[in-house]
Amino acid sequence: MQGVARNFFTLAVIYALFGMALGLHMAISQDHGQMPTHAHIMVAGWLMSSVFAFFYHLFPAVGQKKLAVVHFWLSAISGIGLMIGLFVLLSGNPAIEPVLGIASMAFYAGMLLFAVIALPAVWKA
Repeated sequence: MQGVARNFFTLAVIYALFGMALGLHMAISQDHGQMPTHAHIMVAGWLMSSVFAFFYHLFPAVGQKKLAVVHFWLSAISGIGLMIGLFVLLSGNPAIEPVLGIASMAFYAGMLLFAVIALPAVWKA
């Protein structure tokens, strides 16, 4: 695994470690107030980043294009912002909502970009 595929897979493992640590913390403390954050980290972070990684691994030529690099950085930065923003919001700080909104829209834009990158590659193959 190389390039963007390796970057996405590394990010996925980091998300999984943080998501599982948050899950363990909630279980030990019996405070499940961060359940939405945990779910977002595990699904939007771990799962989506893993899917992106394996797509780029299966289509290495697509992963070498500049648009794939843009996809990685857009998804990585907005995803981390989304997870942190959600954690801060659910910790009782509603002032973070504008930042969370921007991060959410940017994360969605990353998924749209993935659709533009992936669907033609899959249908061409």
